Amino acid sequence: MRVLVVDDSSTNRRILERLLAGWGKKPTLAENGQQALASLAQAVDAHKPFALVLTDATMPGIDGFQLVEEIRKNPQLSGVALMMLTSCGQRGNAARCRELELAGYLTKPVGQAELLEAVLRVVGTNPTKEKPSLVTRHSLREEGRPLRILLAEDNLVNQTLASRLLGKHGHNVVIAANGRQALQRLENEEFDLVLMDVQMPEMGVFSSRIHFN
Repeated sequence: MRVLVVDDSSTNRRILERLLAGWGKKPTLAENGQQALASLAQAVDAHKPFALVLTDATMPGIDGFQLVEEIRKNPQLSGVALMMLTSCGQRGNAARCRELELAGYLTKPVGQAELLEAVLRVVGTNPTKEKPSLVTRHSLREEGRPLRILLAEDNLVNQTLASRLLGKHGHNVVIAANGRQALQRLENEEFDLVLMDVQMPEMGVFSSRIHFN
């Protein structure tokens, strides 16, 4: 998936480029709105359109909202999803985002997990369906699905710490003291995720992995 990153900060561009590439995306960088519009036009001419534009809100010259307005004027760019990042959210910005049909609006600083979840929701939107709601930090927290997690860990302190951290996010944690117990749990119960320590008594993570395969 091709993603256009628009930000006047070179540091922010590099961080987003590294994150997106690590998630299997193909990022292209632009340091201002004019470069972004040129990149979008070139992508259309090459029949390699961007699936997502990830833009900063506050930039010299053409800011994020003006860039979105220009993109919306071009019918050839109607299929691109638009997400905005801002370091200073202002009253009325969310309403303006909905008016311009932005798919996402997040306030900096944005965590990696939060950004990935937002990107996945935005690019997964089907444009033929009813207009989706704006993805924001609040909506991500409200709509996050609690997970049933199997924690394979022999250290009591780590068990307690991990359980508390995951529990604060609403997840249900089941503890197995070693790999053998983890396998027994997996045979009889369903889990969304397994977190495993590398070194455990009786059966470590690499021995357990053979059984999972």
